[in-house]
Amino acid sequence: MSAKLDYRWHLRELMAARGMFSTTDLRPLLAERGVDLSPSQTYRLVVERPERLSMKTLIALLDILGCRMEELIEPVRGAASRGRRTASDAAPEAGGERPEPGVGAFRPKRARIAPGPQ
Repeated sequence: MSAKLDYRWHLRELMAARGMFSTTDLRPLLAERGVDLSPSQTYRLVVERPERLSMKTLIALLDILGCRMEELIEPVRGAASRGRRTASDAAPEAGGERPEPGVGAFRPKRARIAPGPQ
């Protein structure tokens, strides 16, 4: 099972560090760089994590904020899907090293058979 990747969006913090405390501060700066967003789009860009972002918008944000991409978008390892543990999530061995990937202490679970429609 592969690791799930996620990210943290730091636009709001970077704006505040540069004295921009309102989404209306950002909108004209984006427009100067050819990115025309509506007030609601700009608001969502600042207060929510975008699932999709055009390269033009990303480059404009980096230019406006004078930052690098890793300062704006911080990659993080996401939680394991459906709460399942993997061998790599297991606690380190006494020697301080993680065990080799494998089935380890995982055991099969007994299937539950539910009565079907009658």
